[in-house]
Amino acid sequence: MLINKSERKSIRSAFGKTLVELGKSNSDIVVLDADLACSTQTAMFAKEFPERFFNAGIAEQDMIATAAGLASAGKIPFAASFAMFATGRTYDQIRNSVAYPKFNVKIIGTHGGVTVGEDGASHQALEDVALMRGIPNMGVIVPADCRECEQVIRFAAKYDGPLYIRIARTNVCDIFDENYKFEFGKAYVLKEGTDISIISNGETLAEVIEAAGILEKEGISAQVIHVPTVKPLDEKTILEAISKTKKVFTVENHSVIGGLGSAICELVCENIPTPVHRIGTKDVFGQSGKWDELLDFYGLSSAKIAKTIISEMN
Repeated sequence: MLINKSERKSIRSAFGKTLVELGKSNSDIVVLDADLACSTQTAMFAKEFPERFFNAGIAEQDMIATAAGLASAGKIPFAASFAMFATGRTYDQIRNSVAYPKFNVKIIGTHGGVTVGEDGASHQALEDVALMRGIPNMGVIVPADCRECEQVIRFAAKYDGPLYIRIARTNVCDIFDENYKFEFGKAYVLKEGTDISIISNGETLAEVIEAAGILEKEGISAQVIHVPTVKPLDEKTILEAISKTKKVFTVENHSVIGGLGSAICELVCENIPTPVHRIGTKDVFGQSGKWDELLDFYGLSSAKIAKTIISEMN
């Protein structure tokens, strides 16, 4: 499976354009933002449907509480902000005002992970997936490219219940073709392998696919599994896939504590006695820097992923 990393597209733009398309066919869709509409790309919806767009200002808690109120009145609110603020500042409102009553609110966290770049640690959400997957009734999705993001947003508009969707700040390369179909709660084996299984999602999936190619040249056959839905996990597909290999690696642009890696460890330890090595940020905050340099610094570039796996296998 080959990835063209030189051609990248804005996944945030895919999100914004899809919202506009959905808004044209469904008048119940409303969008809220916390003074970051140009960055999250909800500005597209605001321009097209100003009467259905609500800027809460730098008051994310108010944004989520308002979204819950709109949902209680039958609307389908999409509430967007940087992942750090959409989940961190608003945890109480999400838990008690959205998830507990199971209101139909879609929370979109853009700018997830260290690839936020120069904005630094205060804006780099490395624990957002952990926060959201721990809340009852909350679904968690991390799309990997623009085509998948579009399908995820379309799914979210039809799904009845709270969802957290995490997308990257950086432009992403195409992974899936026109035949791809996102299914909530489903994992996908993108490449077969016999020695190891590598599980990933989001923008690190492209790095993993490239790393698998590097490993093949070193004589390591790597199976690549894409898990866009972190909660609920596709336990059957994941367990069947990893039962064929000797070791499991997880890769995520997130802390190794509480995210995709933790979800896989929880699943594996209860079912299959297979070693799992988590690749992600350790128990640390991020820092300011260029996004690609930070990806490499934290061991999430294809070269560093391959190097870590080779070291572990040896």
